[in-house]
Amino acid sequence: MKIKALIPVRSGSVRVKNKNIAPFAGSSLLEIKIRQMLRIPELDGVVVNSNSEEMLQMAQRLGAETVKRAEYFATSEVSPNEFYENMAQNMEADIVVATNCTAPLVEDKTYSLAIQKFLTLHKHDSLVSVSPLKEFLWIDGKAANYDRNRKPRSQDLPENFVLLNHVVHILPRETMVRCKDIIGQTPYFFAISQRESMDIDTPTDFEIAEIMYNKLIINNMRVGGGKQ
Repeated sequence: MKIKALIPVRSGSVRVKNKNIAPFAGSSLLEIKIRQMLRIPELDGVVVNSNSEEMLQMAQRLGAETVKRAEYFATSEVSPNEFYENMAQNMEADIVVATNCTAPLVEDKTYSLAIQKFLTLHKHDSLVSVSPLKEFLWIDGKAANYDRNRKPRSQDLPENFVLLNHVVHILPRETMVRCKDIIGQTPYFFAISQRESMDIDTPTDFEIAEIMYNKLIINNMRVGGGKQ
């Protein structure tokens, strides 16, 4: 059984220009993620799927497998379902560990624990990382997760989750093709920390993530964890 990471990247990011390969903490988001996934012992390979020759060449230099994406699948016209199906159809693996390079604060052990957990699942066909959320929620003009007459402290709110933080999705490649998604029909929700859930989507996100990443590296070096 082959377990491989899938890192999708494309050229033409709008809100943060060239964010995947722009200078970030002395490297780039793409290089950092490729190097990280190559370190994960549970993986049998790393696949970078992109329409960008520059990104594919970087991936090859670092030792990752590459898949050249047709331009249609890198446009805003393609639906997410078409996109996911195409990626799954164009890689060789039994189990896909899909992740994004725009989540640079994930620790190695989180990926390992997620893969190990997935391999023990029997009633679930996929694993999806989720973010913890303890906030006062309103839906359709009504309090959704608390009694207004007995308002709790925020720390006493029920444990809810933000789904689809896109940090890690694990599922059989065949399930990804059949569902045309990176979530199966019976997902297992794998909670990760708020810090690790951070996804870079804006210039402000980029700046904050770089500061936090540098701090994380310094802390890891202090405790002997080495550089990520």
